[in-house]
Amino acid sequence: MNAVSQNACSKSGAVIGQSIPRPVAVLAISAHWYVSGTAVTGADTPRTIHDFGGFPEALFKLQYPAPGNPTLARRVRERLAPLHVGLDMGWGLDHGTWSVLCHVFPKADIPVVQLSIDADKPTAFHYGLGQRLASLRSEGVLIVGSGNLVHNLGLYAWDGAGDKPFDWAARFERRVRDCVTAGDDASLIAYEKMGRDAAMAIPSPDHYLPLLYVLGARQPSDAVSFPVEGFDGGSLSMLSVQFG
Repeated sequence: MNAVSQNACSKSGAVIGQSIPRPVAVLAISAHWYVSGTAVTGADTPRTIHDFGGFPEALFKLQYPAPGNPTLARRVRERLAPLHVGLDMGWGLDHGTWSVLCHVFPKADIPVVQLSIDADKPTAFHYGLGQRLASLRSEGVLIVGSGNLVHNLGLYAWDGAGDKPFDWAARFERRVRDCVTAGDDASLIAYEKMGRDAAMAIPSPDHYLPLLYVLGARQPSDAVSFPVEGFDGGSLSMLSVQFG
């Protein structure tokens, strides 16, 4: 709903877009393209995917007609070789990507390529891909990971009393934030060792893994900031991490 709402998250997204250098393209890693294998979108005009149900009609009507970038898709495949990276012409921009970018770059005039998350690989694999993609940043590519550090829909407070996080959710988010600030990537890769709070916050890894791509692409000189904060439903962290 952030895509069609005016709230702290959507307003913060607009501030990010106005404050960072304009990228030549965006490489997005979304929790919602979680499949077997690694692939990139190759279409010139990727479709807007409405991969959800039960929401207002206004959300289904929203389109984000950003162009694709086959050249960037090829560069991603080159960076990740010899790993097999498929070129997917059917997938487009899912809501993990467009619901964020519609506020950051509302004109949809910056090319966007999505990279899938291989559900069969361990956390270190995803962090390693981020490291191998890091050099794209020097070419003007913005690497965006879209998910949630805490994402437990099974415990979501549907009664509307969810701006205050559950204790376990707040503890886990704080620990991740401290690790990011300290550059403790090893603990973030091995998040399962963080105990019960991690198990509650990450019942499945799909929404957590995008963070590891961004961490892998981090440069030693990068400043770290958290331009979006807060919780939704008590069990969804809206914390955003920005490097550089």
